Amino acid sequence: MERPYGNQIPIDPMNPIKIVKSLQERTALGLLQLKHDPVRLLTAIAGITFADVLIFMQLGFSDALYKTNTQYPRAIKADIVLISAQAKNFGQLRTFSRRRLYQAQDVTGVATADAMYVGSVDWRNPETRKKASMMIIGQNPSQPAFDLPEINAKIADTRLPYHVLFDRSSRGDYQELIDTVEAGQPANTEIGVNTVTVSGLFSVGASFADDGALITSEQNFLRLFPRREPGAVSLGLLNVEPGYDIEQVREQLIARMPDDVLVLTRDGYVDFELNDIQSSSAIGFVFGLGTAMGFIVGVVIVYQVLSTDVNSHLAEYATFKAMGYRNSYLLGVVFEEALILSLLGFFPSLLIAIGAYQLTAAATALPITMPVSRTFVVFFLTLIMCNASGAIATRRLQAADPADIF
Repeated sequence: MERPYGNQIPIDPMNPIKIVKSLQERTALGLLQLKHDPVRLLTAIAGITFADVLIFMQLGFSDALYKTNTQYPRAIKADIVLISAQAKNFGQLRTFSRRRLYQAQDVTGVATADAMYVGSVDWRNPETRKKASMMIIGQNPSQPAFDLPEINAKIADTRLPYHVLFDRSSRGDYQELIDTVEAGQPANTEIGVNTVTVSGLFSVGASFADDGALITSEQNFLRLFPRREPGAVSLGLLNVEPGYDIEQVREQLIARMPDDVLVLTRDGYVDFELNDIQSSSAIGFVFGLGTAMGFIVGVVIVYQVLSTDVNSHLAEYATFKAMGYRNSYLLGVVFEEALILSLLGFFPSLLIAIGAYQLTAAATALPITMPVSRTFVVFFLTLIMCNASGAIATRRLQAADPADIF
């Protein structure tokens, strides 16, 4: 204990034995004060747990939003991507003329230029007979558009009329359909007035906008969208010949192409999608605001608990001051309480959040998981939350004068 006078023998302040002993005393005193009122302690733990769970869920939903909006762009197997200058994201690409692909093929270094069609359809669940929104992608069956082995192994089947590949991770009850296709038998259902055959499966996952996805050939896509002009494509997928620099070829394409298309590398296209979420999507803002609100709620709850604790023990703190204890020691007790509360509130919230993630993933088919990095981020925020509350709660303690209290 740090007393500036009395019979205490002077000890080097950097002495590790003294530091450890002081920390043990403070921790014991802080824990005893918290245990003195079990109801208040449980209330504080519940409040911190609630705030942390709220932060965990907001971060989880935000991460799922980023993943689902970029899962197909990240899997694209192309060196350069052409999109409409009016495109917003993969679900709202707009279209541009197929002539741009022919123009791109005239640029030195471009090996192939293929089209991709993207749309959304209402398809009927063959088991429940209910309609669901499905994203559908039309690609060249001879040129893999995605770096996804499951798709590439079965894409040749989509050359047959009205044959599609189905995402087994789609949201909804499709177990009977999946079992049928995995057994080597095709399954039939309807898209609009057309009967389609599911001849293969792949796994990517649902999104916030669509319940799942279908992949087929360009010809089948146009059969399902009879009003769609064949010359109006959603994406252009360009591959560069070996030995050519991708960025140099991209610069040549930019100089050659009109302003109605954007020329991006594959990584640049993924960044384009992420920028749309961060700058234009209200959902991203909402999740960020929810995280901030969870943090503020935690600060308020811990402040109320610590402030009440300081006020109820102000006489005891004044006694310590009168005995010669420094302000730093008394403030350390309050911060020790904040640290204990952060630990007691964080671990239950982690267990609850993991369970909530699993329930959410099962119910929505969204890729919501708990990476180790997120646990450290939330724990760090919890420490800041509790210590910020402790700093606010100790203002009266620092100004307290034993003479005024007694």
